[in-house]
Amino acid sequence: MTPTAVATLPALLAHRAAAHGERTALVTGRDRLDFASWQARSGAYASALRSAGVRPGDRVVLHHGTGRWTDFAVAFLAVLRAGGVAVPLSDRSAPATTAYVLADTGARFLLHGAGDPLPALPGGTAVLTESDADGHPSRPDLPEPAPGDLAQILYTSGTTGTPKAVGARHSNLAYGCTSDERRRPLRHSSAFLHAFPVGTNAGQTMLVNALNAYAACVTAPQFTPARFLRLLSEHDIGSVFLVPAMAIELLASPALADAGSSGARDAVRLVGSTAAALPQPVALGLGRAFPKAQIVNYYTSTEAAPAQITLLFDPARPDSPGRPASLADLRVTTPGGAPVAAGQPGELWLRSAATPREYVGEADAEVFQGRWIRMGDLGRVDEEGFLRLLDRERDVVKSGAHKVSTLQVEDALHAHPQVRDAAAFGVPHPVLGSVVAAVVVADDDGLTAGALRAFLLDLLAVHELPATVLFRDALPRNEAGKVLKRELRRILAQDDSEAIL
Repeated sequence: MTPTAVATLPALLAHRAAAHGERTALVTGRDRLDFASWQARSGAYASALRSAGVRPGDRVVLHHGTGRWTDFAVAFLAVLRAGGVAVPLSDRSAPATTAYVLADTGARFLLHGAGDPLPALPGGTAVLTESDADGHPSRPDLPEPAPGDLAQILYTSGTTGTPKAVGARHSNLAYGCTSDERRRPLRHSSAFLHAFPVGTNAGQTMLVNALNAYAACVTAPQFTPARFLRLLSEHDIGSVFLVPAMAIELLASPALADAGSSGARDAVRLVGSTAAALPQPVALGLGRAFPKAQIVNYYTSTEAAPAQITLLFDPARPDSPGRPASLADLRVTTPGGAPVAAGQPGELWLRSAATPREYVGEADAEVFQGRWIRMGDLGRVDEEGFLRLLDRERDVVKSGAHKVSTLQVEDALHAHPQVRDAAAFGVPHPVLGSVVAAVVVADDDGLTAGALRAFLLDLLAVHELPATVLFRDALPRNEAGKVLKRELRRILAQDDSEAIL
């Protein structure tokens, strides 16, 4: 560990509160949280948790709405300072997911944002809010957590099955954080903006940024394009973080022109996209919307974080999400683990410089091998070092003798000027085994499946063309913004009246 590195997030908060306590760390709506208040409030809350019976290693579920990011930030650090294991959970989670997480973790404590709806809870669950910290000392005499102690459990998105519990130790969460003011990230502006929900890996990354970055963290209480764009000028935003679903809505919004006339978009120097593949036309659209910004794709996962590949998007190479800043921590392999030659497709792995994460209570040898994490994606790196994501392994459509990338089909669909959003996936076929189906959100009711298919003939091979096209008003997504393809298959099974077969 370098002299300026910090071992835990509580240690980082203590440093920042002592160094410049009055500086704003986090803004949500009218709520502002400076570092001194964050330290004092989380300390009192930690003392209250210990008085309530929380002991080192206890799982504590945090159930907060996106509009209460400041309250969540206080609660999260309180759990860590009390020695507990924080289990963040968005209030947008389905009741079944909440029940599953409570049962799976065996949590006896749930921290609740005041004013947020309370989920159904099993008997014996103690519910606490920050008001329970009244009267407790803001500087509790509590032992510091050890870097190797378990600090957080996040649940995977569960887009294809039961969510998995991913554990992170204190040293994992604090990796890359520093006490050196000269090395703080995001120094090019006074604030950065996101609208990620509590309980997602992207949201937790932003929370760490709020602790570690030079810029203050501004969160949109709920994502709408007009509100999000208005925050650009209100807070002098220099960095914007999105998921592709948000980017799609933003580019389709009439409010985008107003933000351009105010000059707020010209002040943005970085637009980062995470959580899912960014379609090529959407990446190009972001470049036009924020002309002075670098468009960046962050390639990571709940299992791999904080390991990530920073992909700098090049408009001259829209077929690639970007060239990795470094290839040292990325490898492309055969199914057996042997490296493949440049330009050849294979399985993608990331190497973590931090203590790797782990599945809690589950075998993980297929995903975690030493410091290498299997991403579950197929891709290739060309001779110039550009990464090309081919597909999720589970999403590749095996149609006859061909393997079809749903990402490539989705890029082609997004290229149509009347397509706002789209998803492609495989469906069974009696002869070919599988064929491609697509669900499309169109700006114009006049767009037909036949016209769209004709447009795709110039972009896709015959075996890549969607055999079935359905039009819908929106795509089903989870709280992290990922498309629920299992739900699309269910919709297709119920209604194929608009299909081309």
